[in-house]
Amino acid sequence: FRYKDSLAEDMRRADLVISHAGAGSCLETLEKGKPLVVVTNEKLMDNHQLELAKRLHRGGHVLYCNCSTLVETLQSMDLSTLKPFPPGHPEKFALFLDKVVGFQ
Repeated sequence: FRYKDSLAEDMRRADLVISHAGAGSCLETLEKGKPLVVVTNEKLMDNHQLELAKRLHRGGHVLYCNCSTLVETLQSMDLSTLKPFPPGHPEKFALFLDKVVGFQ
């Protein structure tokens, strides 16, 4: 599909998610505990997607590749090596922000 209002149901049913390396897409997938293969776009300027993919890969949370190596990655992947992504703590950030802004 080209566009869908929500991918929540698709992600819930998925055994594997293949995504671009946008931060929102990666974090949403990892928060749902789904294995993730990130396909980076090498044509992006300053390639922040590659930086994110490499960092998440170093942490053991995702596999990453580019379009030309996707098939090879899918054929050789071992999803059992992936580690769960730790949950976030937005309340800690909110408290920090309150202190910085002077609300506390």
